[in-house]
Amino acid sequence: QLRLVESGGALVQLGGSLRLSCAASGGNLAYYVVGWYRQVPGKEREGVSCISDSSTPYYLDSVKGRFTISRDIDQNTVYLQMNSLRPEETAVYYCTVPYMGYWGQGTQVTISS
Repeated sequence: QLRLVESGGALVQLGGSLRLSCAASGGNLAYYVVGWYRQVPGKEREGVSCISDSSTPYYLDSVKGRFTISRDIDQNTVYLQMNSLRPEETAVYYCTVPYMGYWGQGTQVTISS
């Protein structure tokens, strides 16, 4: 069974940067579409970005040009580099293999103004 573990969440100031990591065990992420979602309490999860081996990565319009998703096959890890962070992007960020229904436990990202 695939297991996903996110890390890298933290408290940063407006305009700061973070790199989130999604490390997998029990399966090879290179074979899957892998995505990042975020959720604010009381709201639905929102798709932020996803990556596959056959198409251009997807980005939510509001993060285009600031976020970059990447994959390290040797480390079996997917990353989300987030720059120029905004307070409204404060949320729990989740890694997922959406078509298989696998989710990580989430990592908290807080941006202060």
